[in-house]
Amino acid sequence: MKSYKLFTGIVLVGFGIYFLLNELNVSPFQSFYSWPTLLIIVGLAFLFQGFLGKDHGSILPGVILTGFGLHFHLVNKLSIWPDDTGTFLLIIALGFILFNQKAGTGLMNGMLFLVLAGFLLFYEEIIASITFIHLSEDMLKFLTPLLFLLIGGYFLLAKRK
Repeated sequence: MKSYKLFTGIVLVGFGIYFLLNELNVSPFQSFYSWPTLLIIVGLAFLFQGFLGKDHGSILPGVILTGFGLHFHLVNKLSIWPDDTGTFLLIIALGFILFNQKAGTGLMNGMLFLVLAGFLLFYEEIIASITFIHLSEDMLKFLTPLLFLLIGGYFLLAKRK
């Protein structure tokens, strides 16, 4: 069983700094006193545990928590940051790809989530470019969730090796 002393230490130090800066009312960090910052702290603790503690199973939750925390901070601060469901799938894809770098597994999941994220992030452009299908936009919007259900169902029901 892996030791989580590194994870616990980073979470406690991170929360300590967070609450101390909040209590001291440090003005440059006013916008960071929110729950996304706590997600980032816990996510970074998972990432340190995954990379430095060589507990590769911690990489995926680390990327997801850190990424979601960064997303919620940046979505209202950067005009170029997408406020779209595809952003979450892109963060998950990045997590699987980084996990694959250390553990050697999960690349197919990462690529699948990357393709789906790209599909969602560029949905309007893709729909506009496939005019040869002759389906209405409403029909395509109905078929998109069915695509997700079919792919997910396949992964759930397909026989494992």
